[in-house]
Amino acid sequence: MQKENQAYKIRPARRVAGVSEYYFSQKLKEVARMNAEGKDVISLGIGSPDMPPDDDAIRALCRNAWNPDGHGYQLHNGIPELRNAFAGWYKAGYGVELNPANEIQPLIGSKEGILHITLAFVDPGEQVLVPNPGYPTYTSLSKLLGAEVVNYNLKAENGWMPDFDELEQLDLSRVRLMWTNYPNMPTGANATPELYERLVRFARQKGIVVVNDNPYSFILNDNPLSILSVPGAKDCCIELNSMSKSHNMPGWRMGMAASNPEFIQWILKAASNIESGIFKAIQLAAAEALTAGPEWYGENNRRYRERRQLAGEIMEALGCTYDEEQVGMFLWGKIPDSCPDVEELTEKALHQARVFITPGFIFGSNGSRYIRLSLCCKKEKLAEALERIKSSRLLAPAAQV
Repeated sequence: MQKENQAYKIRPARRVAGVSEYYFSQKLKEVARMNAEGKDVISLGIGSPDMPPDDDAIRALCRNAWNPDGHGYQLHNGIPELRNAFAGWYKAGYGVELNPANEIQPLIGSKEGILHITLAFVDPGEQVLVPNPGYPTYTSLSKLLGAEVVNYNLKAENGWMPDFDELEQLDLSRVRLMWTNYPNMPTGANATPELYERLVRFARQKGIVVVNDNPYSFILNDNPLSILSVPGAKDCCIELNSMSKSHNMPGWRMGMAASNPEFIQWILKAASNIESGIFKAIQLAAAEALTAGPEWYGENNRRYRERRQLAGEIMEALGCTYDEEQVGMFLWGKIPDSCPDVEELTEKALHQARVFITPGFIFGSNGSRYIRLSLCCKKEKLAEALERIKSSRLLAPAAQV
C-alpha cells in the first residue's frame, strides 16, 4: 500500500517549464525580505506610478460603486461611455478617429491584450517578431501559448529603431505578429512619423500584423503619436494603450486595443472566453479620467521632470551615460566599460547602497550593458538614493566620473 505521505510525481505543463517567473515578481520578494529586516530599500525598479489619478476619476469611482445596480457582469466590449471616452481621447491626443462602436476593445490592462491578441492571431508553432531589448511579456506569453519567438535587434547606433534591412533577410513566412513598443520601453526612444509609416509598409508587404504597444506617449513627451495616424494602418496594425502609466492607474487594470472592426471582433472572441467584463464603476471612473485637461498632464509631467533630473545625477554617479532625448517614465543608461557585468553593479547597488535598480539584460541580450531607473519614486527618495550611491562608492576609481 502506498504511504499516505509519499509525494505524487506531478509535473507542470511543458509550457510552464519553458518560462521563468517574471523578474520583478522574484526580485521584489527579495526587496520585501530586506525591508522586513529593516534595511529600507529604495526601489527604482518597476514602473508603477506612485502619483494618484485625477480627483474627478476617484470621485466617479466612489459614487458609482454605491450604485446597487452596478455590481453585475458587464458586456465584454465595455460600456458605451468608456468606448466613447477612449475615442475622444484618441481624437484629442493623437488626432486619430476611432469608431467607438467597433474599433475599440477595452481590456483589463494592456498586458491582458498581449494574451488575447496572441490567442486571436497566432497558432501554436507559428512565429512572432519580438524586439531585443523589449518588454519580457512579449516573449513569455508567446512561449506559454506555443508560439515561436524570433527576436529582432534594436540598437543604440540605430536609435533603438528596427533595422528593416536586417528584417528583410529573415524568413518571415511563418510570422503572424510583430510586436513594437513606442515610445520604447526600456530605452525611452521616441516614435517618429517616418518609423510608423515604415512599419505600416512593412506589415502590408509581408502580410503580418504590427502590434504597437503605446502606454508612455503622454509622459515627458511633447509630441504624442499613434501608429493608427498613418493612412491604412488600421488594415494591418493594432495599437494597445493603457491608463496605468498615462493616468496613474496601474492597479485599476484599464487598457484598450484599437484597430479595424474585424481584428477587434477576433480579439473580443478570445477575451470573452477568458474574462467576464470590467467592473462598471471602474469603467465609468476611467471614462472620467480620460477627459482630464492639459493642466492635469502638465502637473504630472512637472513632477516627472524633477525626478528625471535626479535620475540623471544617479546615472552620472554610477558612471553611466544616457541619451537626453529619452521620453517616458524611465531612464536608460549604459554602464561604463570598466564595469565587467551589469548585474554585479545592480547587486552592489541593492546590497551596499540599498537601492534597487533594474539590470538591462532582463529585456534581452542587447540590454546587457545597460540599467534602467524608474521615475516612479518621490524626489525625496531619489535624492536619498543618489546620496546612498555616492557614499557607497560602488565603482572602482577608474570607473568614476
